[in-house]
Amino acid sequence: MTIEELDDKLNSPGFQDAENGDLFYNFFIYQYPAEQEYDIRRQIQEFKANLIRPINYVDVLTLNLFEEFCRFLSQKRFLRHPSMLDYLLEKEQNDPTNAQNVSETLMRNAHSQEFLHYIHQRITEHISIRDDYKRPYVFLNGVGSMYPYLRVNEFLALYEDFNDTNKYKIIVFYPGHRDHNSFRLFGILADNNTYRATLLINE
Repeated sequence: MTIEELDDKLNSPGFQDAENGDLFYNFFIYQYPAEQEYDIRRQIQEFKANLIRPINYVDVLTLNLFEEFCRFLSQKRFLRHPSMLDYLLEKEQNDPTNAQNVSETLMRNAHSQEFLHYIHQRITEHISIRDDYKRPYVFLNGVGSMYPYLRVNEFLALYEDFNDTNKYKIIVFYPGHRDHNSFRLFGILADNNTYRATLLINE
């Protein structure tokens, strides 16, 4: 699917209807070559700007998964430390041999119910705003930056317990491609897990 085709789909009243689609899975994956990462990030902002215009009145929540994870850790206390993120960064900087322990702590927190609840709160706050705008979409990017702490398929599976499938659609911007039944992050890293999501392709 080209950028133009995705733009048409996002502007389609039928696709904007959050209740129009799979009753169980509201995840959609848009694939692109990893080298286009920064072009896609700019394009996401263009999508947002176009959708919020009076012709659509669609307000999109954009979540960079890596940035949200950093924000989550920054706000989380750890023992006497007000920020777990600052603590972990200082711990690794002061002694590089701590890198493995820090990495394991990051991975554990990325898979935690606390982080998933944090993401859920961000989405719930957005779709709960009462005004003239529709809020059918959540754009999720930054998934490449989250590797290896949290893979996309892991996030989608873990988030199912929080997901309100008939209230919004999550559009995942994925820097990679499908290879038969597998996905390859950055076109290199194989992921043999099943994605419970709709792949946005030419129709």
